[in-house]
Amino acid sequence: MMFKSILPRIHGLFTVRNLVIAVPMVWLFALAAAPLLLVLDISLAHMNITSVSSIWHWADDELTLKFNFGNYLYLGDDSLYFKTYLSSLTFAAVTTLYCLVLGYPFAYFIARAPAHLRSVLLMLVMLPFWTSFLLRIYAWKALLSDNGVVNQGLAELGLVSSPLHMMHTSFSLTIGMVYAYLPFMVLPLYATLVKLDGRMLEAAADLGASPFKTFWLVTVPLTKRGIIAGSLLVFIPAFGEYVIPELLGGPRTLMIARVLWDEFFSNNDWPMASAVTIVMILLILVPMALFNRYNDETKLGDKS
Repeated sequence: MMFKSILPRIHGLFTVRNLVIAVPMVWLFALAAAPLLLVLDISLAHMNITSVSSIWHWADDELTLKFNFGNYLYLGDDSLYFKTYLSSLTFAAVTTLYCLVLGYPFAYFIARAPAHLRSVLLMLVMLPFWTSFLLRIYAWKALLSDNGVVNQGLAELGLVSSPLHMMHTSFSLTIGMVYAYLPFMVLPLYATLVKLDGRMLEAAADLGASPFKTFWLVTVPLTKRGIIAGSLLVFIPAFGEYVIPELLGGPRTLMIARVLWDEFFSNNDWPMASAVTIVMILLILVPMALFNRYNDETKLGDKS
């Protein structure tokens, strides 16, 4: 009788709706949650000579857990990691700011363009994605090197007497980061601006607002979601970027991805590298949590 009463409940779980929800959840767990839990497990383990010890120990019919928090404590004691995190956050924030300043006019122009031209302009924004990311960054090396196109052009114009040193500096790193992630800012801004109700702008103009006041007091507040979404799309990958700092920033550039590479492959210290990764993920989760909170508050405000 008990089995007969439980059977309908089990059968009710295998509905089409539950199966549709279960497939992406299983996929996300396999590709996101499970690897993250594995990294967390390694960060709390010890590094042997050639392998990582397990935090799970089974002996005498007893299961014991041994957590090693020394890696996390070492992150707080060593100032190098703090400087690296701070440098990565700074470069990511600067990249996000420049992308916003440059991307907002681009997105505004595309959203206000005639309808038959918008698809063409969007295609031009996404055109860099059709080529290899690595080749595009290498192209900037050819442009910014001492014997590159920029220095040769300036020399021919008589503007410089000696080549400008632009490679392996903060300037070249910022240029490469902004170039690589600018489309990630333009696309969500465009998606917000194209839905903007033009009647609100006309109403502000009728009430005597100048074009600048209309933009600052009406357009910008109504596109906050696009600004925040674009900022997150730029900030999060820029924070953990490895290729651009390695090729354009040079060995003196402090970025957390370079530290991860050294810990994993040069020092062969996987627990330490995993601890660095976990802290980096926590730092990324903070702005994402703030955005989700703002998004929920905005939705509640719209409903009320």
